[in-house]
Amino acid sequence: MSNPQPVERLIERLTTLPGIGRRSAERMAFAILKMPREEAAALAQAIMDLKDRVRHCRICFNLTDVDPCAICTAPGRDRTQVLVVEAPRDLVSFESTGLFRGVYHVLAGQIDPLAGIGPGDLTAGALLDRVDHPDHHCGGERIQEVILGLNPTLEGDSTALYLAEELARRGVRVSRLARGIPSGSQLEYASAAVLADALAMRRDVAR
Repeated sequence: MSNPQPVERLIERLTTLPGIGRRSAERMAFAILKMPREEAAALAQAIMDLKDRVRHCRICFNLTDVDPCAICTAPGRDRTQVLVVEAPRDLVSFESTGLFRGVYHVLAGQIDPLAGIGPGDLTAGALLDRVDHPDHHCGGERIQEVILGLNPTLEGDSTALYLAEELARRGVRVSRLARGIPSGSQLEYASAAVLADALAMRRDVAR
């Protein structure tokens, strides 16, 4: 016997999410069906709030519901130091260490010529603008160091090389994470201890 159409439509929508197969979607759909109406409505509202209220910070491009984001406006952060990451989830990983007190810049990807992704498809230009124009940077302070916290992959290294060359022309200190992070791995899977060591043992990028 087939599922009622509303159930089937929900299952189909759930299977469009990453990592959700048909069986997982069915379990989730029937769990939602068993919820009290108020809980199901709260779930639906949370999804709509996500779509309506979450945006990219105009300074660092982190996900936020206030603009600029809470990190860019937080008192006590060292705004002369910017840690560049590929995605918001990488920023969350670094924040979980509790050791980095600077601010961030989210590139929204990495340079990948085979996929047709160049610097213009990222927020690299906005990062360089923050360096060139302190009034476009949070707090209006001049950036003194940029830490390249990119994934240690071929694409991540290519992106780091491009940024290092552009930043070197601007006289900014450029460093990158120590290779305590295995080459070819993803930052989101690294433990807080590994990230803390990599951050503490960062080194300058050769010019």
